[in-house]
Amino acid sequence: MHAVTTEGANVMEGTKMKNGELNTSRTDSPAASATKMSKKKQLRERSASVSSHDSISDGSYTESSSDEEDGSPRENVQKNSKGSTDFCIKRISQHNYGRREIEIAEQEMPGIMALRHKAKEDKPLKGARIVGCTHINAQTAVLIETLIHLGAQVRWAACNIYSTQNEVAAALAEAGVPVFAWRGETEEDFWWCIDKTISAESWQPNMILDDGGDATHVMVKKYPAIFKLLKGVVEESVTGVHRLYQLSQSAKLCVPAMNVNDSVIKTKYDNLYSCRESIIDSLKRTTDIMFGGKQVVVCGYGQVGKGCCQSLKNMGCVVYVTEIDPICALQASMDGFQIVKLEKIIRQVDIVITATGNKNVVTRDHMDKMKNGCIVCNMGHSNTEIDVLSLKTQDLTWEKVRSQVDHIIWPGGKRMVLLAEGRRVNLSCSSVPSFVVSITAATQALALIELFNAPSGRYKADVYLMPKLMDEFVASLHLSAFEANLTELTEEQAKYMGLSKTGPFKPNYYRY
Repeated sequence: MHAVTTEGANVMEGTKMKNGELNTSRTDSPAASATKMSKKKQLRERSASVSSHDSISDGSYTESSSDEEDGSPRENVQKNSKGSTDFCIKRISQHNYGRREIEIAEQEMPGIMALRHKAKEDKPLKGARIVGCTHINAQTAVLIETLIHLGAQVRWAACNIYSTQNEVAAALAEAGVPVFAWRGETEEDFWWCIDKTISAESWQPNMILDDGGDATHVMVKKYPAIFKLLKGVVEESVTGVHRLYQLSQSAKLCVPAMNVNDSVIKTKYDNLYSCRESIIDSLKRTTDIMFGGKQVVVCGYGQVGKGCCQSLKNMGCVVYVTEIDPICALQASMDGFQIVKLEKIIRQVDIVITATGNKNVVTRDHMDKMKNGCIVCNMGHSNTEIDVLSLKTQDLTWEKVRSQVDHIIWPGGKRMVLLAEGRRVNLSCSSVPSFVVSITAATQALALIELFNAPSGRYKADVYLMPKLMDEFVASLHLSAFEANLTELTEEQAKYMGLSKTGPFKPNYYRY
């Protein structure tokens, strides 16, 4: 298959970067490893949020529901059936279970599988050496193996310390993929794993597929010479895209980057339709809550917030929305939701959900005022939205309830239920629909093909939106699952509208 080479639309300029802002991440910046810490201290420091760089006070906090009992596998050298040791995962013996999960995901991912079959003969990614930093689950494994089928070499790490499916990582390692990830990594493990994807013998990457910007961050800071030689960066999250804009604005982005997050197909289907289903699943699995009549506040009415609000309303919840953007606030109002300030409603709500991508949206002051039993979780990409670090103080006690569920107990006995320590709850506590991930994965794969095969000069060192023709192609790959039959324009109709019969059918400025 020949790469789509329609010119990408240049995006607007990003926000200027403040001093030191480059280091902002979902996790703390890479730092030199201190002398060996006790296991208790490692567990305490693992979940430090970047909403603050202050140290954690010694107090009642000892461990959370996310802590793993058997520690890091970094010192445990394992081999797959072919004798390779170029990976670091929890247990290679789990690979059979992971392979079955990948096979199930393949059945529900028609788009990325169709792309695999269409392009496997042409090998459009032959010569591509990709550093990947995404969630590692059955669905992303289908993407990883598709990239390999298309000719790429890859090395992979996780973008979230709690979302890795260990059995899937084992299946990838058994298949020969250099993967460095396990559920419950420490912060130091997290950066070590990313570094292993960049620095290896006989390996020099020429592309990055990122989810949150951490692989890009490490390469810019630690391997600038390699970064300058990249063919491009593909980024799928709002957090990572924001960081790319910062790099571009400060003239530190020296390679082309593709903003997949704001592509129409990803924004609508991954952010809206996926979150509409997975928020209910996450809350049910972790808390067994009855939704009817519950009062919920959703912070942010972007595509993720819209999806959450729709499903919660349909379940019988009374839903409030907080917003900073008057356009989004007007949309929420027209959809029947009351726009409030969080501090005005915080004492009465049963559930608080963040979906902004910002930091300190829910502060310690807000949490002090919550009612007993209030559930707090995050659906945004970054773990900075809830100020979890402020809860790790001497006056509060953490009590493990079940995996990814903690009670935070105040001196007076009030309990707050915190899910996934403020990280993305649907990936940490449940799953996302494979069909939707197929759409995102196909978009990511096409973006990699486009940047890798684009002739010199097409893309400069800037951030680009996905070409419209790619969005339409990804959508067409998935229509067969619905037995959908598109109407075709006649020559007369195409001429009247000023369109090509094969698309694109909408201008870049069109809002779906």
